Amino acid sequence: MPTHLIVGAGWIGRELARQLVARGDNVTVATRSGTAVAGGTARMLDASDPVAFVLAAERMDTIFLCTNPPYPDWARRWPPVFAAAIAAASVTGATLVSMGNLYPYGSPTGPMTEHSPETTTESKGLIRRAGWRRMLDAHERGEIRAVEVRASDYFGPGVSGTAHLGQAFFSAVLASKTARVVGRGDLVHSWSYIPDIAATLIAAAGYTGSWGRIWHVPSGAHSRTEIATQLNARYTSHGVVAGYPDWMLRSLGAVSPLMREVYRSSYQFQVPYVIDSLETERELGVAATAWDEALVTVAESYRR
Repeated sequence: MPTHLIVGAGWIGRELARQLVARGDNVTVATRSGTAVAGGTARMLDASDPVAFVLAAERMDTIFLCTNPPYPDWARRWPPVFAAAIAAASVTGATLVSMGNLYPYGSPTGPMTEHSPETTTESKGLIRRAGWRRMLDAHERGEIRAVEVRASDYFGPGVSGTAHLGQAFFSAVLASKTARVVGRGDLVHSWSYIPDIAATLIAAAGYTGSWGRIWHVPSGAHSRTEIATQLNARYTSHGVVAGYPDWMLRSLGAVSPLMREVYRSSYQFQVPYVIDSLETERELGVAATAWDEALVTVAESYRR
C-alpha cells in the first residue's frame, strides 16, 4: 500500500488526503497543531525542523509539500521549510512533490507554460522561485527526486478567507450585490479547481518519466465579470463585479502587512493571467473538471 506524508492541511492538503484515502493509500497529515483529517493519521510537525521532518518522512513513499505560511511570513518561514523538506527526502528516499504557484513567472505577456521564463521581481515570487531552485538543484545532484505542481488561484466548495474566488465573491453575486475584487474584473484569469489540483499532485507523484520538472494544473480561464454573468443566469441573481480602487489597496497596505502583500501581487489581475497545461494534460492524463460542473458545485456550497 503506498504511503504518503502530506505537510499542510489547508484546502489543498485536505482534498489531497481525501483523494488518496479514497483510493486506499496510507496517508499521514502533518501540521503544527496535528490537524485531524478523515481517514488519515494526524501528526504534529514543525516543517522548518529538519530532524522532525526526517522522522515524519520515515517509511514514506512520497512527501507532498502543501503547507503555505501567511504572506507576511514567507521570507522568514519558507527557506527553512524548503531546506527541511529536501533533507527529509534525501535521508528517507521519499519522492518530493511540491505544491507551487505561478508567482515565479512574474507579469506574463501570454499564456504561461511549464517552460515559461521565471521573470518575477516581486518578493513572494522570488521566494517561491528560490525554493524550487533549491529542490531542483538537489534533484540534479542526485540527492532527491522532486517535481513541482503549479496552480493558479484556487477555488472550491466552501473556500473562505482571502481567496479571490471564494466565499466573499460568490455570496455577494448570489445575493445580487457588488462583489469587490482586486484588480480588473473584466480580464481573463485562470482558476484552478481544488479537486483538479489534488488530482494533478497525485498524477505527478505517480509519473514514471523524468522528474526534476514543473507541471501545471489544468484550469478554467474566465474573467470575474463573466463568472458573475454565468451565476446570474443560473440563479436569477443580479450581482455585479467592481474592482477596489488602487489607492484603497495601497492605503490598506500601509497599515496591514497582509494587504501590503496582496497589493504587491495584484499585478496578476492587471493583465490577462492564463495558465497553459497542455503538456501536463498529455503526459499525466489529467484534465480540468468541466467548468459549469465546478462552478455550480462551488456556488451550491455557499447556498446551504
